Amino acid sequence: MSIPSQYESNKVENKWYDYWMENNYFRSIPDKRTPYTIVIPPPNVTGILHMGHMLNNTIQDVLIRRARLQGFNACWVPGTDHASIATEAKVVAKLKSEGIDKNELSREQFLKHAWDWTEEYGGVILEQLKKLGCSCDWERTKFTMDDDMSEAVIKVFVDLFNKGQIYRGFRMVNWDPVAKTTLSDEEVIHIERTDPLYYVKYKIEGETDFVTIATTRPETILGDTAVCINPNDKRFSHLKGKNVIIPICDRVVPIIFDDYVDMEFGTGCLKVTPAHDINDKEIGDRHQLEVIDILNDDGTLNSFGLHHEGKDREIAREDVASELDQLGILVKTEDITHKVGTSERTHAVIEPRLSDQWFLNMTDLVKPAIKSVLIDHDIKLFPKKFENTYRHWMENIRDWNISRQLLWGQQIPAYFYGDAKDDFVVSETIENALELAKSKTGNQQLTLNDLKQDADVLDTWFSSWLWPMSVFDGIRNPENEEFNYYYPTNDLVTGPDILFFWVARMIIAGYEFKNERPFNNVYLTGLVRDKQRRKMSKSLGNSPDALKLINDFGADGVRVGLLLSSAAGNDLLFDEALCQQGKSFANKVWNAFRLIKGWEVSDIDQPEYSEVSVRWFQNKFQQTLETIEDHFSKYRISDALMETYKLIWNDFCSWLLEMVKPAYGHPIDRKTYTSVIQLLEDNLKILHPFMPFLTEEIWQRLEDRTPEEALIVASWPKVESVDAEIISEFDFASEVVSGLRTLRKQKNISFKDQIELVVLNNEKRSTTFDVVISKLGNISNLVYAEEKVDGALTFRVGSNEYFVPMHGAINVEEEIKKLTEELNYTEGFLKSVQKKLSNERFVSGAPEQVVASEKKKEADALAKIEMLKASLESLN
Repeated sequence: MSIPSQYESNKVENKWYDYWMENNYFRSIPDKRTPYTIVIPPPNVTGILHMGHMLNNTIQDVLIRRARLQGFNACWVPGTDHASIATEAKVVAKLKSEGIDKNELSREQFLKHAWDWTEEYGGVILEQLKKLGCSCDWERTKFTMDDDMSEAVIKVFVDLFNKGQIYRGFRMVNWDPVAKTTLSDEEVIHIERTDPLYYVKYKIEGETDFVTIATTRPETILGDTAVCINPNDKRFSHLKGKNVIIPICDRVVPIIFDDYVDMEFGTGCLKVTPAHDINDKEIGDRHQLEVIDILNDDGTLNSFGLHHEGKDREIAREDVASELDQLGILVKTEDITHKVGTSERTHAVIEPRLSDQWFLNMTDLVKPAIKSVLIDHDIKLFPKKFENTYRHWMENIRDWNISRQLLWGQQIPAYFYGDAKDDFVVSETIENALELAKSKTGNQQLTLNDLKQDADVLDTWFSSWLWPMSVFDGIRNPENEEFNYYYPTNDLVTGPDILFFWVARMIIAGYEFKNERPFNNVYLTGLVRDKQRRKMSKSLGNSPDALKLINDFGADGVRVGLLLSSAAGNDLLFDEALCQQGKSFANKVWNAFRLIKGWEVSDIDQPEYSEVSVRWFQNKFQQTLETIEDHFSKYRISDALMETYKLIWNDFCSWLLEMVKPAYGHPIDRKTYTSVIQLLEDNLKILHPFMPFLTEEIWQRLEDRTPEEALIVASWPKVESVDAEIISEFDFASEVVSGLRTLRKQKNISFKDQIELVVLNNEKRSTTFDVVISKLGNISNLVYAEEKVDGALTFRVGSNEYFVPMHGAINVEEEIKKLTEELNYTEGFLKSVQKKLSNERFVSGAPEQVVASEKKKEADALAKIEMLKASLESLN
């Protein structure tokens, strides 16, 4: 079979992915092997592959492929998340484009549209992951709205409600007026912005005097039900028992006194709007104030807005301010910088709103999750620095608002049979709910028609927090074989941005429903940024097309490019040049393979240089393997790749193959060839997790293989003892070879011309690699001497001196002139550096790395001067 001159990724990738799929290498079922399990962080069903997915899933695939090679029963469960808010928004937009109003559809009609949309567009991202080489068990693909997954969610809700941990409360919640749903505190992003602060006069009832309040939201004045003052503020003690008149609406409200008010902030008088501020609500509760909600669910003003009814809150804000100005009671405005809560999903400014919602009490649930990560370290976070973030979130946790005012999602299993606040029951089925309602009310005449299910759905995270258990049916059927075989899972790879949203909640769920951790280790990747350190986004136009990258550089090239720049927990500064580097590496490995397969093999004696070269690389491989294993144990995936990269590019391709390569037109001995093939195969094994397509292609081309002999199911090399001495000897010998090559280049001595080499072995170095030095340096005669050689070119490695007698190979006078000029220049350079280092102000004031750089320049110059003087001395 002819070998193409270039690695053709576009021809190779589909071929081998299809082969892997046909032979069920990704499939995992319980057996006697130890399982190694990863569950994919389920991407939104609406999503398409972006750079964050590429990084995250490349890392997961590296871990799962390595585990498969190590002999584990590797199981990587894929799937998607129904993403309530995002998916419903897309479906609503699609309906709108077709002239259909969501509000005119029944629940069943809307859900049909949502399912149709999901079936048409959902799962695209999973197909794209295949292009990246992800070796998931696709037969296990789950969707958080699958029937069994939804049943698990409902079962958990009922269980927690029956334990008294889920409750219904009329609370101030975060309302997204664009998505028209509540959000949990964690879904609110606080951004800093500048807004006008309006100073407004409120007339004191029955008097000509006023009090002045300050607000950034004048439209909410229409919902004010009091003005509050600190009881210790002597400026206003005369106002006790009095009322004020709210502007525009002329509502008479009391002046109340409460310690909450900061006497130093604003005017000292606080307008109280219990329906639109959490702190105002608490004041209102203490003073039994009326609650007036002035907003509709879309952020427009309702009838309490009077003549501003129907206006968007932003427009009403300006119009109310203008009206206050016209009334002569707008004292002044000034800019204020403050934090404003916005929706993570729609970016709309969040509206505090009072609403009946469902909450999960987190006080006791969170305790095992804190203990597991922060005290017992049963679950380890990589990098460890994220423990502080985890601690902050978990120790300041609030009850979780788990209800959403949407249609797409698991409908809350609460059934109402009356109008009173507590006229409901909670059950997994409506049939059982009816029996519970009859029992609760004593009314045996109730029918299914008398029950009305809560219209809200559960927060998407309330389904995905069960993911590691529910994908194995561990909630509905906790005794099933698969769940007890694969759970707890091994590693979780995800982004730090969902450490609380998802990771912490999965840990909480694991201990609550299984009394066990859901995974052993959490590897937190960084965010993918561009070269200017900006987060990649569509709006900035700096996020490359993931599939185009794969097409241009090959999947392996993209995988390597991503990982080479991605240390755990640190942001990745993405540059397409990194993918080009990955592609170049693939071609380097391919060309090494072509070189080896191009050798003629003969049954001749093995040269000494080949024997020592092979022995060196075998030990170098073992030393590197040991380092790689250490990196993997610490989840330094990029470092593991870099060690592999250097071993193959530098040690294997640049050194070993040159060391054993037969002379032009001559064959290689069979023993060396067999060893080189074995070493290449070992290289392919450790490279396979990073570059699966390239390595499988070369592996299959090395010899005919059965499906059982495919690289994907080969055996990971075992760490064996290392002869550190031979590695050290080679490192020294390689410097000698580099010195000879530099000398030839500087003196224009052709590499085809043989030279002699005389060694002054001051370090008593071993002669093991002399045969290699002779081969790579094209040395005709290598001898050891006790004294320096006159009239020879020289260089040093450590304390050893190496002499190359010239025998007319160079013009001595020209060489002396050249060396003298170089010596004079270097001595002048040394003086300038030493002058700088003798300046105390420079040494004490310059950055440490700058001073270190100057000291290195000094040391290098001194060494060069010594070498130049030695060369001149020998020539003279």
